[in-house]
Amino acid sequence: MKSPLLSLPGAVAAEGADEGVAAHYGDLFREQRALADGTGFVDLSHRGVVTVSGADRLSWLHLLLTQHVSELPVGQATEALILSAHGHIEHALYLVDDGETVWAHVEPGTQEALLAYLESMKFFYRVEVADRTADFAVVHLPAGSIAEVPEGVVVRETAYGRDLFLPRADLESYAEKAGPPAGLLAFEALRVEQHRPRLGFETDHRTIPHELGWIGTAVHLQKGCYRGQETVARVQNLGKPPRRLVFLHLDGSEVHLPAHGTDVRLAADGPDGRKIGFVTTSVRHHELGPIALALVKRNVPVDAPLLAGDTAAAQEVVVEP
Repeated sequence: MKSPLLSLPGAVAAEGADEGVAAHYGDLFREQRALADGTGFVDLSHRGVVTVSGADRLSWLHLLLTQHVSELPVGQATEALILSAHGHIEHALYLVDDGETVWAHVEPGTQEALLAYLESMKFFYRVEVADRTADFAVVHLPAGSIAEVPEGVVVRETAYGRDLFLPRADLESYAEKAGPPAGLLAFEALRVEQHRPRLGFETDHRTIPHELGWIGTAVHLQKGCYRGQETVARVQNLGKPPRRLVFLHLDGSEVHLPAHGTDVRLAADGPDGRKIGFVTTSVRHHELGPIALALVKRNVPVDAPLLAGDTAAAQEVVVEP
Protein backbone atom coordinates (compact mmCIF):
# COMPACT_ATOMS: atom_id res chain seq x y z
CA MET A 1 0.00 0.00 0.00
CA LYS A 2 1.69 3.19 -1.22
CA SER A 3 1.67 6.08 1.25
CA PRO A 4 0.41 9.48 0.07
CA LEU A 5 3.30 11.01 2.03
CA LEU A 6 5.67 9.85 -0.70
CA SER A 7 4.53 13.03 -2.47
CA LEU A 8 6.15 15.21 0.22
CA PRO A 9 9.20 17.24 -0.90
CA GLY A 10 12.41 15.20 -0.97
CA ALA A 11 10.74 11.86 -0.33
CA VAL A 12 12.72 8.84 -1.56
CA ALA A 13 10.81 5.56 -1.47
CA ALA A 14 12.02 2.68 0.68
CA GLU A 15 12.61 -0.71 -0.87
CA GLY A 16 12.20 -4.32 0.16
CA ALA A 17 10.12 -5.03 3.25
CA ASP A 18 9.49 -1.32 3.82
CA GLU A 19 8.29 -0.56 0.30
CA GLY A 20 5.41 1.90 0.24
CA VAL A 21 6.76 4.56 2.61
CA ALA A 22 9.70 6.94 2.50
CA ALA A 23 13.23 5.80 3.28
CA HIS A 24 14.16 9.44 3.83
CA TYR A 25 13.18 12.97 2.87
CA GLY A 26 16.56 14.18 1.67
CA ASP A 27 18.62 14.50 4.86
CA LEU A 28 19.09 11.26 6.79
CA PHE A 29 21.12 12.65 9.69
CA ARG A 30 18.89 15.69 10.19
CA GLU A 31 15.92 13.35 10.35
CA GLN A 32 17.67 11.15 12.91
CA ARG A 33 18.59 14.12 15.07
CA ALA A 34 15.01 15.37 14.96
CA LEU A 35 13.69 12.02 16.19
CA ALA A 36 16.36 11.83 18.89
CA ASP A 37 15.31 15.31 20.02
CA GLY A 38 11.65 14.32 20.17
CA THR A 39 10.40 16.18 17.11
CA GLY A 40 8.81 15.09 13.85
CA PHE A 41 7.08 11.83 13.00
CA VAL A 42 7.63 8.61 11.04
CA ASP A 43 5.19 7.27 8.48
CA LEU A 44 4.71 3.57 9.27
CA SER A 45 1.55 3.26 7.21
CA HIS A 46 2.91 0.21 5.40
CA ARG A 47 2.62 -1.88 8.57
CA GLY A 48 -0.29 -4.24 9.04
CA VAL A 49 -3.05 -3.36 11.52
CA VAL A 50 -5.05 -6.14 13.16
CA THR A 51 -7.84 -5.82 15.74
CA VAL A 52 -9.41 -8.30 18.13
CA SER A 53 -12.73 -7.39 19.72
CA GLY A 54 -15.28 -9.24 21.83
CA ALA A 55 -15.78 -10.12 25.47
CA ASP A 56 -13.17 -12.92 25.45
CA ARG A 57 -10.47 -11.04 23.51
CA LEU A 58 -7.87 -10.81 26.31
CA SER A 59 -8.37 -14.28 27.79
CA TRP A 60 -8.32 -15.76 24.28
CA LEU A 61 -5.17 -13.94 23.21
CA HIS A 62 -3.57 -14.96 26.49
CA LEU A 63 -3.81 -18.59 25.33
CA LEU A 64 -2.08 -17.88 22.01
CA LEU A 65 0.59 -15.28 22.76
CA THR A 66 3.88 -15.43 24.63
CA GLN A 67 2.87 -12.40 26.69
CA HIS A 68 0.64 -12.23 29.78
CA VAL A 69 -2.37 -10.26 28.52
CA SER A 70 -5.37 -11.71 30.36
CA GLU A 71 -5.50 -8.65 32.66
CA LEU A 72 -3.85 -6.15 30.32
CA PRO A 73 -4.80 -2.66 31.59
CA VAL A 74 -6.56 -0.33 29.20
CA GLY A 75 -4.02 1.84 27.38
CA GLN A 76 -0.95 -0.14 28.47
CA ALA A 77 1.33 -1.05 25.58
CA THR A 78 2.93 -4.44 25.32
CA GLU A 79 4.49 -6.68 22.70
CA ALA A 80 4.07 -10.38 22.13
CA LEU A 81 5.09 -13.23 19.86
CA ILE A 82 3.42 -16.20 18.27
CA LEU A 83 5.68 -19.23 18.11
CA SER A 84 5.67 -22.45 16.15
CA ALA A 85 5.23 -25.76 17.94
CA HIS A 86 9.03 -25.95 18.09
CA GLY A 87 9.38 -22.50 19.65
CA HIS A 88 10.50 -20.62 16.54
CA ILE A 89 9.22 -17.06 16.11
CA GLU A 90 6.43 -16.72 13.54
CA HIS A 91 4.79 -13.37 14.36
CA ALA A 92 5.55 -10.27 16.44
CA LEU A 93 2.64 -8.12 17.61
CA TYR A 94 2.77 -4.62 19.13
CA LEU A 95 -0.39 -4.33 21.21
CA VAL A 96 -2.65 -2.00 23.13
CA ASP A 97 -6.22 -2.48 24.40
CA ASP A 98 -8.63 0.47 24.32
CA GLY A 99 -11.22 -1.11 26.61
CA GLU A 100 -13.24 -2.66 23.81
CA THR A 101 -10.70 -3.73 21.20
CA VAL A 102 -7.10 -4.92 21.12
CA TRP A 103 -5.15 -3.06 18.44
CA ALA A 104 -1.92 -4.49 17.06
CA HIS A 105 0.50 -3.46 14.37
CA VAL A 106 2.66 -6.08 12.69
CA GLU A 107 5.33 -6.36 10.03
CA PRO A 108 4.24 -5.36 6.51
CA GLY A 109 2.64 -8.23 4.66
CA THR A 110 2.36 -10.56 7.66
CA GLN A 111 -1.20 -9.65 8.64
CA GLU A 112 -2.89 -12.11 6.28
CA ALA A 113 -1.04 -15.12 7.69
CA LEU A 114 -1.62 -13.84 11.21
CA LEU A 115 -5.35 -13.42 10.58
CA ALA A 116 -5.58 -16.91 9.12
CA TYR A 117 -3.97 -18.38 12.24
CA LEU A 118 -6.16 -16.37 14.62
CA GLU A 119 -9.30 -17.34 12.72
CA SER A 120 -8.33 -21.00 12.96
CA MET A 121 -8.09 -20.71 16.76
CA LYS A 122 -11.40 -18.97 17.51
CA PHE A 123 -13.44 -22.10 18.34
CA PHE A 124 -16.25 -21.11 20.74
CA TYR A 125 -14.63 -17.91 22.06
CA ARG A 126 -16.51 -14.62 21.78
CA VAL A 127 -13.99 -12.79 19.62
CA GLU A 128 -13.85 -11.11 16.24
CA VAL A 129 -10.60 -10.55 14.40
CA ALA A 130 -10.17 -8.12 11.54
CA ASP A 131 -7.55 -6.78 9.16
CA ARG A 132 -7.83 -2.98 9.49
CA THR A 133 -4.77 -2.12 7.39
CA ALA A 134 -6.87 -0.53 4.65
CA ASP A 135 -8.57 1.76 7.17
CA PHE A 136 -5.83 2.68 9.64
CA ALA A 137 -2.23 3.87 9.26
CA VAL A 138 0.45 3.61 11.95
CA VAL A 139 2.29 6.87 12.66
CA HIS A 140 5.20 7.01 15.12
CA LEU A 141 5.92 10.00 17.34
CA PRO A 142 9.34 9.86 19.03
CA ALA A 143 9.86 9.89 22.79
CA GLY A 144 9.51 13.43 24.11
CA SER A 145 7.26 14.56 21.28
CA ILE A 146 4.65 17.19 22.15
CA ALA A 147 2.79 16.75 18.87
CA GLU A 148 -0.96 16.76 19.30
CA VAL A 149 -2.82 13.47 19.06
CA PRO A 150 -6.26 13.80 17.45
CA GLU A 151 -9.19 13.03 19.72
CA GLY A 152 -10.36 9.43 19.55
CA VAL A 153 -7.15 8.05 18.04
CA VAL A 154 -5.85 4.88 19.70
CA VAL A 155 -2.32 5.39 21.02
CA ARG A 156 0.29 2.83 21.98
CA GLU A 157 2.81 4.59 24.26
CA THR A 158 6.23 3.11 25.04
CA ALA A 159 9.62 4.30 26.26
CA TYR A 160 10.61 4.78 22.61
CA GLY A 161 7.65 6.94 21.63
CA ARG A 162 3.99 6.72 20.69
CA ASP A 163 2.42 4.67 17.91
CA LEU A 164 -0.82 6.18 16.63
CA PHE A 165 -3.50 4.10 14.89
CA LEU A 166 -4.62 6.97 12.69
CA PRO A 167 -7.54 6.75 10.25
CA ARG A 168 -5.82 6.37 6.90
CA ALA A 169 -7.96 9.11 5.38
CA ASP A 170 -6.46 11.58 7.90
CA LEU A 171 -2.80 10.74 7.23
CA GLU A 172 -2.02 13.66 4.92
CA SER A 173 -3.79 16.27 7.03
CA TYR A 174 -2.09 14.99 10.19
CA ALA A 175 1.34 15.12 8.53
CA GLU A 176 0.86 18.83 7.91
CA LYS A 177 0.59 19.43 11.67
CA ALA A 178 2.97 16.85 13.14
CA GLY A 179 6.28 18.50 12.34
CA PRO A 180 9.07 17.48 9.97
CA PRO A 181 8.78 13.96 8.56
CA ALA A 182 11.53 11.41 9.17
CA GLY A 183 12.02 8.37 6.98
CA LEU A 184 12.44 4.68 7.74
CA LEU A 185 16.23 4.91 7.63
CA ALA A 186 16.23 7.36 10.54
CA PHE A 187 13.74 5.23 12.47
CA GLU A 188 15.82 2.09 11.84
CA ALA A 189 19.04 3.79 12.91
CA LEU A 190 17.55 4.54 16.32
CA ARG A 191 16.12 1.03 16.55
CA VAL A 192 19.54 -0.50 15.98
CA GLU A 193 21.10 1.89 18.51
CA GLN A 194 18.49 0.71 21.03
CA HIS A 195 19.22 -2.98 20.26
CA ARG A 196 15.56 -3.67 19.41
CA PRO A 197 15.01 -6.75 17.23
CA ARG A 198 12.62 -6.79 14.29
CA LEU A 199 10.83 -9.78 12.81
CA GLY A 200 12.23 -10.74 9.41
CA PHE A 201 15.43 -8.78 10.00
CA GLU A 202 16.88 -10.21 13.22
CA THR A 203 14.96 -13.47 12.76
CA ASP A 204 15.14 -16.41 10.41
CA HIS A 205 13.15 -19.66 10.24
CA ARG A 206 14.81 -21.08 13.38
CA THR A 207 15.10 -18.07 15.69
CA ILE A 208 13.90 -18.54 19.27
CA PRO A 209 13.09 -15.59 21.58
CA HIS A 210 16.10 -16.05 23.89
CA GLU A 211 18.53 -15.32 21.04
CA LEU A 212 17.21 -11.78 20.58
CA GLY A 213 16.59 -10.68 24.16
CA TRP A 214 12.82 -10.94 23.77
CA ILE A 215 12.48 -12.80 27.10
CA GLY A 216 10.77 -10.40 29.47
CA THR A 217 9.77 -7.77 26.93
CA ALA A 218 7.71 -10.03 24.66
CA VAL A 219 7.79 -13.39 26.48
CA HIS A 220 6.35 -13.81 29.98
CA LEU A 221 7.91 -16.73 31.83
CA GLN A 222 5.22 -17.16 34.50
CA LYS A 223 2.12 -17.50 32.34
CA GLY A 224 0.21 -20.59 31.28
CA CYS A 225 0.65 -22.78 28.25
CA TYR A 226 0.92 -21.55 24.67
CA ARG A 227 2.28 -23.06 21.50
CA GLY A 228 6.06 -23.33 21.71
CA GLN A 229 6.21 -22.85 25.48
CA GLU A 230 8.04 -26.13 26.01
CA THR A 231 11.02 -24.87 24.03
CA VAL A 232 11.00 -21.53 25.85
CA ALA A 233 10.94 -23.22 29.28
CA ARG A 234 13.55 -25.83 28.39
CA VAL A 235 16.07 -23.27 27.09
CA GLN A 236 15.38 -20.93 30.00
CA ASN A 237 15.75 -23.59 32.70
CA LEU A 238 18.14 -26.15 31.30
CA GLY A 239 20.32 -24.63 28.63
CA LYS A 240 21.41 -21.69 26.52
CA PRO A 241 20.24 -20.54 23.08
CA PRO A 242 22.51 -21.56 20.19
CA ARG A 243 22.94 -17.96 19.00
CA ARG A 244 22.94 -14.46 20.48
CA LEU A 245 22.26 -10.95 19.22
CA VAL A 246 25.22 -8.57 19.18
CA PHE A 247 25.66 -4.88 18.43
CA LEU A 248 28.45 -4.02 16.02
CA HIS A 249 30.51 -0.87 15.56
CA LEU A 250 31.57 -1.05 11.91
CA ASP A 251 34.72 0.36 10.32
CA GLY A 252 33.72 3.87 9.29
CA SER A 253 36.19 4.02 6.43
CA GLU A 254 34.10 1.58 4.36
CA VAL A 255 31.83 3.15 1.75
CA HIS A 256 29.20 0.42 1.69
CA LEU A 257 27.30 -1.07 4.61
CA PRO A 258 27.19 -4.88 4.84
CA ALA A 259 23.77 -6.02 3.67
CA HIS A 260 21.31 -8.15 5.59
CA GLY A 261 22.58 -11.72 5.55
CA THR A 262 26.26 -10.82 5.13
CA ASP A 263 28.44 -13.47 6.73
CA VAL A 264 30.16 -12.64 10.02
CA ARG A 265 33.53 -14.23 10.81
CA LEU A 266 36.26 -13.91 13.41
CA ALA A 267 38.72 -11.25 12.27
CA ALA A 268 41.58 -13.54 13.25
CA ASP A 269 40.39 -16.10 10.68
CA GLY A 270 40.20 -13.59 7.82
CA PRO A 271 37.50 -13.21 5.15
CA ASP A 272 37.79 -16.88 4.19
CA GLY A 273 37.33 -18.15 7.74
CA ARG A 274 34.46 -20.12 9.19
CA LYS A 275 31.10 -18.36 9.25
CA ILE A 276 29.95 -17.66 12.82
CA GLY A 277 26.84 -15.58 12.13
CA PHE A 278 25.27 -13.01 9.87
CA VAL A 279 24.42 -9.31 9.78
CA THR A 280 20.73 -8.67 10.44
CA THR A 281 20.47 -4.87 10.08
CA SER A 282 23.11 -2.24 9.29
CA VAL A 283 22.61 1.54 9.37
CA ARG A 284 24.43 4.86 9.46
CA HIS A 285 23.90 6.63 12.77
CA HIS A 286 24.18 10.39 13.17
CA GLU A 287 26.52 10.06 16.20
CA LEU A 288 27.87 6.49 16.22
CA GLY A 289 28.63 6.20 12.51
CA PRO A 290 28.03 2.85 10.79
CA ILE A 291 26.53 0.30 13.20
CA ALA A 292 24.72 -3.00 12.90
CA LEU A 293 22.99 -5.83 14.67
CA ALA A 294 24.10 -9.39 14.01
CA LEU A 295 23.22 -12.89 15.13
CA VAL A 296 26.28 -14.95 16.04
CA LYS A 297 27.01 -18.31 17.63
CA ARG A 298 26.69 -18.20 21.40
CA ASN A 299 30.27 -19.36 22.05
CA VAL A 300 31.90 -16.51 20.09
CA PRO A 301 34.16 -14.68 22.60
CA VAL A 302 32.50 -11.40 23.58
CA ASP A 303 35.71 -9.42 23.05
CA ALA A 304 36.70 -11.00 19.72
CA PRO A 305 37.11 -8.58 16.77
CA LEU A 306 34.85 -9.61 13.91
CA LEU A 307 34.49 -9.21 10.18
CA ALA A 308 31.11 -8.42 8.62
CA GLY A 309 31.91 -9.43 5.06
CA ASP A 310 35.10 -7.44 4.48
CA THR A 311 34.25 -4.79 7.10
CA ALA A 312 36.00 -4.79 10.47
CA ALA A 313 33.58 -4.79 13.40
CA ALA A 314 33.84 -4.48 17.17
CA GLN A 315 31.04 -6.14 19.12
CA GLU A 316 29.01 -5.16 22.17
CA VAL A 317 26.99 -7.71 24.11
CA VAL A 318 23.22 -7.51 23.73
CA VAL A 319 22.33 -11.06 24.79
CA GLU A 320 24.65 -12.66 27.33
CA PRO A 321 26.39 -15.84 26.13
